[in-house]
Amino acid sequence: MELEPTIGLEAHTHLLTRSKVFCGCANKFGAPPNTLVCPVCMGLPGCLPVLNKEAVNLTIKAALALDCKIARFTKFDRKNYYYPDLPKNYQISQNYINLASDGTLVIEVDGRKKKVGIHNVHLEEDAGKLLHGEEPGANYSLVDLNRAGVPLLEIVSKPEMKSAAEVDAFMHILRDMLIYLDVSLCKMEEGALRFEASISLAAPGSKKLGDRVEVKNLNSMDAVVKTVEYEIKRQREILAAGREVERETRLWDEVRLKTTRMRTKELAHDYRYFPEPDLVPLVIDEKWLEEIRASLIELPQARKERFIREYGLPEYNVKVLVASREMADYFEEVVKAGAEPKAASNWIMVDVAAWLNAQKIELTEFKVSSRMLARLIGLVAKGTITHTMAKEVFLEMAGTGKEAEEVIKIRGLVQISDEAALGEIIDKVISENPEAVADYKSGKPQAMQFLIGKTMRATKGQANPQLVQSILKGKLK
Repeated sequence: MELEPTIGLEAHTHLLTRSKVFCGCANKFGAPPNTLVCPVCMGLPGCLPVLNKEAVNLTIKAALALDCKIARFTKFDRKNYYYPDLPKNYQISQNYINLASDGTLVIEVDGRKKKVGIHNVHLEEDAGKLLHGEEPGANYSLVDLNRAGVPLLEIVSKPEMKSAAEVDAFMHILRDMLIYLDVSLCKMEEGALRFEASISLAAPGSKKLGDRVEVKNLNSMDAVVKTVEYEIKRQREILAAGREVERETRLWDEVRLKTTRMRTKELAHDYRYFPEPDLVPLVIDEKWLEEIRASLIELPQARKERFIREYGLPEYNVKVLVASREMADYFEEVVKAGAEPKAASNWIMVDVAAWLNAQKIELTEFKVSSRMLARLIGLVAKGTITHTMAKEVFLEMAGTGKEAEEVIKIRGLVQISDEAALGEIIDKVISENPEAVADYKSGKPQAMQFLIGKTMRATKGQANPQLVQSILKGKLK
């Protein structure tokens, strides 16, 4: 009998606040080590924490987007353990009364939608970071406490996923949602989004789950997927051999592509949670909750479905556009300015995206406004310029910020649609290419494309290609 995997995830993400969660130190990445610290986040005696309200707002916003129940009365707790990058020897977190619980995230795998339960959402502080000596024989580690006290949102799923594909879909949808809401930047390369996975195997339909293995500190989605696949295979082999899977915590080895033991259940920490005495309970009233609810926007999945329904776009185009909130907003602005939706999506996905990547800039720095791009698309639709000419105009617009009409006028790029003028050019092309003419007349349609290409080159790309083809066919009868 094939055993069925059951997987749960914990997501930890840095909140997009200006300051840390319990002090006024700046919350930003990349500063020199130990320069964003103060007596509070360093855990010096006699210092008291003060809760950052914006961190609470962002946590509630994420929880509402996950359709969670918000606790109107919640408290913080101390999670006690010793580690060099934890200056107080305890972490302020939530254990007994979480800020939110009982939510849902809808995922889609192979065209099938599935609801994955959210067990709880809570707010805590991050620890610092250890920097291990990398030179051969190094036997030291350095501590950087800049990250200590950074507000950390933790989202704990219920153990309801059944495959690595479902886990992958969960992570991507969750990340996109958090970015859309401006809750977090979710930059995994900066440690701003991390995952922990719990994997177990049991008989299909069994109410009792198998002994689970936790894998911690997974810093990329690819590592999570590989971890889940590896653990399912490893546990199946153990159970097939008649042995039991140990309840333990493991780590992912990126070099050997396998998990390794960190500690067994018997050696696991007893965190000795107890209520945080230096922070008063948090009461969330209806007015506060409604203010946050009013700030919610259309989420990526809902927007994707609307784009398909409202604009008739292919699913691939929609997936690319909706991956970025700014790009999706820009697309809708271009359409509202008069551009045809499919043409707008193609220009944005290909030309706009290529320019942004090449220049390494954000859309907010892009010189072509939505109105300007809509005007350019409209000029192509009217036949004022060809699509090839429009590409050239676009590059000039993106580099200088000039309007399309101005670039066209300066460069003399108006499309030639005069039949008489084109007829003379085509007569010359026909006389200079007798072999292609003979090929076309003998039934080789590719010869027509050759003659069209010659005509377009003769007009420096300014001829109307549809008109060129029509005139050529008439003259070659």
